[in-house]
Order: sequence, then C-alpha cells, then structure tokens
Amino acid sequence: MHYVYLLKSAAFEGERYVGLTCDLKSRLADHNNGHSPHTSKFRPWKLETYIAFSERDKAAAFERYLKSGSGHAFAKKRLW
Repeated sequence: MHYVYLLKSAAFEGERYVGLTCDLKSRLADHNNGHSPHTSKFRPWKLETYIAFSERDKAAAFERYLKSGSGHAFAKKRLW
C-alpha cells in the first residue's frame, strides 16, 4: 500500500505537511526524530489523516493535488 498522509505540528499552530510513503509508522517517526530537513524545525508532528492507495501513481497524483491551490482548499475543508 501507498499512503498519502497529512501531518499537523503539535507545537506550532498552522504548520502542516503532506507526504507520501509506503511505511507510515516509520515515516512519522522520521519526521518526529528530525530526519526530514523540511519538517524538523516544527516537531513534534501528529498524524491528522491518511489515505491508502494500492497503486503508487494514484497516490502520487493525489499528493500533488493536495499540494495545489484547489487541493489545499479541499484538504482544509475535508481532511484537516
């Protein structure tokens, strides 16, 4: 399975992150242990939502969508 996940910073209000992974538990631990340069300064992270896909290309397309303008609006209304 491939997961598109939405994280919310527990320490910094308004900081959010959208990502894609095959191992959700390990990836969340990476974010919280500072192994991702983009997210390390806003630790700790809380998993807000995840969506599972059987095909990687569909997961990647959904992640790209969530990072677009209309995707941000959709996520804000339905997923955060």
